[in-house]
Amino acid sequence: MSNKTNVLVKSDGAAASSLPPPTWSSRYWFGSSDITWLKHLMAGGISGAVSRTVVSPLERMKILFQIQTKGAGSSYNGVVGTLAKIWREEGIAGYMRGNGTNVVRIVPYSAVQFATYEQLKKLLMEEGKTELDTPRRLTAGAGAGIASVAATYPLDIVRTRISVQTAHALANVDQLPKDARGRPIIPKMPGIVETFVKIYKTEGGLRATYRGFGATLAGVAPYIALNFQCYEVLRKFFTPPGESAPSGARKLVCGALAGCCAQTITYPFDVLRRRMQVTSMSDISYKYSSTFDAIKQMIKAEGILGLYRGLVPNYLKVAPAIGVSFWSYEMAKDALKHW
Repeated sequence: MSNKTNVLVKSDGAAASSLPPPTWSSRYWFGSSDITWLKHLMAGGISGAVSRTVVSPLERMKILFQIQTKGAGSSYNGVVGTLAKIWREEGIAGYMRGNGTNVVRIVPYSAVQFATYEQLKKLLMEEGKTELDTPRRLTAGAGAGIASVAATYPLDIVRTRISVQTAHALANVDQLPKDARGRPIIPKMPGIVETFVKIYKTEGGLRATYRGFGATLAGVAPYIALNFQCYEVLRKFFTPPGESAPSGARKLVCGALAGCCAQTITYPFDVLRRRMQVTSMSDISYKYSSTFDAIKQMIKAEGILGLYRGLVPNYLKVAPAIGVSFWSYEMAKDALKHW
């Protein structure tokens, strides 16, 4: 976007007056003739909804692994065994349990993340260059992660609670009534609004809806930063000579590899986030007073490997999720390019 001062010209070609240059906010977000930020918001929201729905079964399985302690009786064992158990006890609805909340959360989360990243790229771009260097790209990614988490964190807690509540309702599955096909009839679980109101009223108001926020930021900021950095590098590497972008299949591969690399480094923070989000629930056996207290108790009771609980199914989720997310984002952005 041009930085030149707008000039009014007389009929004889002389400059009549000058308008002041655009402010930072109008230049990067609300320019009257530039609505690319809105396109990035829309494309980001679409990519989030598509990617998370695709991997909803693996997302729920990962959460169940994360909140299950070493001495919990091993209710959920292995990827195949857990998926089979969910199918037997809950049917296909079990795979989608909490996905409505997840989509409600992920649409603004992904929209804010991609739009913020694109705008920070513009802000941090050096004069005369077309690409950010590694430190600036990591900074843009971290800023995008912080903005997206801050905007949607209460919905993340609600989504986690809804997923966990069903698992606890099935703790005594043999005692539940059965339907005609022999499957247990699961009690009606609270919805999004009901769960949020309960947390707000009984667990400490607005502060309770941000429980675990510190651990989340500590993990999400570097994760998103590494995610964008790895994707940009891999995207350039996978682009054939003479082409401006890789094919759709190669974009999927780039996103999958980027997600796995970033998640390997930051995964313990994700486990801590889940534990902190459910620690105040009455039927959860572990109680943590802070993120540091959670780390101490987990390492003492479960060892270092406790911080990586659910990592394998998380790889199975992250690879397609991030791949589909970047692919669908670029598809949506291209479709909106001439809007």
